[in-house]
Amino acid sequence: TKDMYKEPVAGIKGMFLANKKIDNQVKTFITYNKGRDWSLLQAPDTDLRGNPVHCLLVILYLQKENKYVYSRFGNIGTELSDDDISMFVSADAGNTWRQIFEEEHSVLYLDQGGVLVAIKHTSLPIRHLWLSFDEGKSWSKYSFTSLPLFVDGVLGEPGEETLIMTVFGHFSHRSEWQLVKIDYKSIFDRRCAEEDYRPWQLHSQGEACIMGAKRIYRKRKSEKKCMQGKYAGAMTSEPCVCTEADFDCDYGYERHSNGQCLPAFWYNPSSLSKDCSIGQSYLNSTGYRKVVSNNCTDGVREQYTAKPQQCPGKAPQGLRIITTDGKLTAEQGHNVTFLVQLEEGDLQRSLIQVDFGDGIAVSYANLSSTEDGIKHIYQNVGIFRVTVLVENSLGSDNAVLYLHVTCPLEHVHLSLPFVTTKNKEVNATAVLWPSQVGTLTYVWWFGNNTEPLITLEGSITFTFSVEGMNTITVQVSAGNIILQDTKTIAVYEQFQSLRLSFSPNLDDYNPDIPEWRRDISRVVKRALVEATGISSKHILVAVLPGLPTSAELFILPYQDAPAENKRKTEDLEQISEILVQKLKQNFVHFDLKPGVRILVHAAHLTAAPLVDPTPSHSGSAMLMLLSVVFVGLAVFVIYKFKRKIPGLNIYAQMQNEKDQEMISPVSQRESIPNAPQSELMSPEQLVDEKLDVQSIGK
Repeated sequence: TKDMYKEPVAGIKGMFLANKKIDNQVKTFITYNKGRDWSLLQAPDTDLRGNPVHCLLVILYLQKENKYVYSRFGNIGTELSDDDISMFVSADAGNTWRQIFEEEHSVLYLDQGGVLVAIKHTSLPIRHLWLSFDEGKSWSKYSFTSLPLFVDGVLGEPGEETLIMTVFGHFSHRSEWQLVKIDYKSIFDRRCAEEDYRPWQLHSQGEACIMGAKRIYRKRKSEKKCMQGKYAGAMTSEPCVCTEADFDCDYGYERHSNGQCLPAFWYNPSSLSKDCSIGQSYLNSTGYRKVVSNNCTDGVREQYTAKPQQCPGKAPQGLRIITTDGKLTAEQGHNVTFLVQLEEGDLQRSLIQVDFGDGIAVSYANLSSTEDGIKHIYQNVGIFRVTVLVENSLGSDNAVLYLHVTCPLEHVHLSLPFVTTKNKEVNATAVLWPSQVGTLTYVWWFGNNTEPLITLEGSITFTFSVEGMNTITVQVSAGNIILQDTKTIAVYEQFQSLRLSFSPNLDDYNPDIPEWRRDISRVVKRALVEATGISSKHILVAVLPGLPTSAELFILPYQDAPAENKRKTEDLEQISEILVQKLKQNFVHFDLKPGVRILVHAAHLTAAPLVDPTPSHSGSAMLMLLSVVFVGLAVFVIYKFKRKIPGLNIYAQMQNEKDQEMISPVSQRESIPNAPQSELMSPEQLVDEKLDVQSIGK
């Protein structure tokens, strides 16, 4: 009980004394049925002097010593107090109480309680103690020391029948401890015989049935002064007929004001059959249970005892499917363990079907066979709908789990044109390795924008309204992995492009990998600058993937200072004419290795126009293109058939170890071939910076 200090009474099963605080007042209670019922402790009728006591309650300080519970001291009234302390004793199992001292004493029980020894609690030295042979009704004064002793404590010898006690203290504050051993055997001249005892009925305010039995003890007659020795205990014990008082409220039930045990607000009695299966039985509680160690029989015992009941069987309810780690993601090729949970239902006769969402399903005869989990390996990435169905003859239930299966993302490459026209749509694509990794989120940044654009698609279309060099960054989030790539794109209102071809012997040395194309692009650019004298700031070269080896030459405007006007269309045309002339005259060449010279030519017809096909671009370059159509018709036909897809720029996606490439066409009018990123960092670095093409995508 809350706020209650309880102590059992040795020798009487089910009897407890307890102090409880009620409305800031401490009150003493007693129970004879292990706490089933409690009653207030009644005050004695008279005090030590025989005067009537006008109070109903006695309140005790409860202490336990040598297995016996007794009132060391207490007082009569409504609350405990340090003033007016008295000593009380009960000789009938707590039914009535008698005051024995008006001051605090230490009390020892000797000879099975047949002798009571009391020593006064005082700060003064004492020589005497008090003995009682009649359960505290009368006391005799005895001297236990010749010199007054400051008593520090009293000890009894082990054993319930002991007649030896020890007093320890000191004669003065400066002296050592003194031990006084007292043996009371000499007081008795004989042992108790059968005629020295009388029967005594244990009862609770007249009720003889205590803990379901009537117990009659043999008690030494108070006028007999004999030594009991080993105590025989109860003389007879007879079971009682069970009554409601022998039963307490069962788990989940609480006693109401009418005395009935009813379900608590938080308890559902039907939960007893939660894990019950058809064909089995369970104990259906009546709301009562017999007090532990109660020995009553018959009576209401059958009515109040829980009875076996056949399991009713239930339809499945509260079905759940989860992973053992609670996550909604799994890795391709690794074991995933699912747990199937059911709140209620007939588990032993239920059919469980699990569909993993990848074309594989399993069945189980009952839920117990899935206790260790259901293991499965997904061979592909994606989002899989995992469903579980549990059904029995009474009904069914189902649950769904959406599992994201991924594989580690190893590389991200941002593919976009090297050069684009101002205010013209450009497509950027994030190329992944491996290409299929599962659910992805793409985060895009353009230029100096602080707010990103988030998409679920790996391609995005955008436009630039400001000329110059612009950066694009993409971050790809796959599970707990985030990778990113950044590229630079040149944006100009006017620029021109020209397709380049090479001596056929270059194809013999072309491994068709990004690093090789990067180096050749730098070498070709240097050869163009040396042959024409044109500033490297106007030239951008990108060797394209595939065979035969070809490249794209971009002719760009350039501003030395922000205030300088843009170069006119005629300037770009003039640079184009110079480049074309030098290329036709075979002035542009480079040595691949000693003895191997490579010539660079202008392809007479390519999918990349000599001039960007917008109204603002120069018309002279178009005339130049038309003038070489007829001259290079044969070359064009051969070139067209050698290319896999005529008239289209080819981009590559770098595969594992950069030795395989995925080819896909993109219209030249929509996208201009990729160039190494480092060349686009700034116009001044187009010559000296390393080209950094890690992977060129679609």
